[in-house]
Order: sequence, then structure tokens, then C-alpha cells
Amino acid sequence: MKRLFAKYPNASRILLAIILFGFALGLSTVINKGVIKAYFPYAAPILLGVATWLLYKTEKKSLSEIGLNLRLKNLSFLPLGLIIGVVALFAAKYARALYAGESFVLSGSFDYSSILYTLYFILPTVAVEEFLFRGYLFKKTIKLSNVVIANIIFSVMFMLIHVIDDSVMNNKGLMVLFIISIPVGHLLFATALLKSKTLFFPIGLHLGNNWATRHLITNENSGNGILYTTNKTTFDT
Repeated sequence: MKRLFAKYPNASRILLAIILFGFALGLSTVINKGVIKAYFPYAAPILLGVATWLLYKTEKKSLSEIGLNLRLKNLSFLPLGLIIGVVALFAAKYARALYAGESFVLSGSFDYSSILYTLYFILPTVAVEEFLFRGYLFKKTIKLSNVVIANIIFSVMFMLIHVIDDSVMNNKGLMVLFIISIPVGHLLFATALLKSKTLFFPIGLHLGNNWATRHLITNENSGNGILYTTNKTTFDT
């Protein structure tokens, strides 16, 4: 093993990362069941964090390489990203409303505690995606090539995990939207990582975007969102 790492150091580390990440995700599916899944669905991000720590440990480095430490500056990027993610989604929805002549109305029946509680359950999902697509392998690819190539590779992979889904594949309009928008999302998250030097920032942005998509503005007054849209416009093309 040492001889293999010495002869092919970069290829060996990439292969090791894929194996460790695959093992972490596989083990998490075994752990994340029943009561654990209902109350603490964090097995996957924790195991991916341990795998990432081990990878950096083999290089005599730490998780500080991706800004995962308890420094106040890095930690502050998590709530900052959350706020920016929510505001960005609201701006996009508002622009659409202006274009389509839609209106927003404050819901009178939404449950604050339930809506806020979903942040707790969305966080592990976005953390997993950030570890996989903006973590160790992304930084390693930049080192081996450059930022442009790394962004192309990981934006395509990030897009594919969202597009290869029956509900998306059977809806051509949604599929085209995802093919265009998901790589833009990657660029936003990747730039946040590279500029802030901490994975907390893209995790916050991703969390804010996903939470706002579900609970900031909904299509009907179902109680699941803070605002809902009236005179909703449907696009046929």
C-alpha cells in the first residue's frame, strides 16, 4: 500500500477517497433507520466528516483545509450563508412574480415551529452533498488541474444526481430547468467555499436555498410556507 501511494500518490488518494466515501454512505444507510432516522438523521454527514478527516490525516493535514473548525470566523459563515440563501431564493421568486403578474400573501395558518424544525432535517442532506461535491475531492481536483476543470467536472456530477430521477426524467421542462440551474448552484456553492475558505459557507447557502424552496413561498395556502402565491401562472413551454 505504501509503495502504491509513493508511486501514484494522487490517483491513490482519489481512489481511497471514493472507497471511504462509498463505505461511509453505505454504513449510514444501515444506521439511519427507525428512531435514529426520526430524531437524529446525521449518520451520513458525520461518517463523511470522519472519512474526510482520515484523508487529510494521511497528508498530515486537518479539516482546517476546508475550514471545518471551531473558529468563530468560520462558524459565522453558516448563519450568513443561510440568510443569503433565503434572500437569494426570495429575490428569484419575486422576479418571477413580477414577470408573471403573481402576488404573494402572508399565510395565516403556518406553524412556525414545524417550519423551523425542518432546518434540522434538511441540514444533514445538504452537508452530505457539500462533503461530496465541494469537499476533499473538489479541492484535490483543483490542485491536480485548475478551478475551471474542477467546476466543470463537479457541476456536471452535481447536476446528474438531481436529474437522474424518475420524476425529473419524465418531465422535459423540469429536466431542462435542472440541467441549466443545478450547475449554476454548484458555481455559487463552490465560489463560496473558495472565497471564504470554509465549507460552512456553502452548507449555509445550500441549507437556506433548500429550506426557502420548501417553506418560504408555496403555491397554495397549505400551512407549509410563510408566504403563498395567488393567481399562480402555469407555463406550457
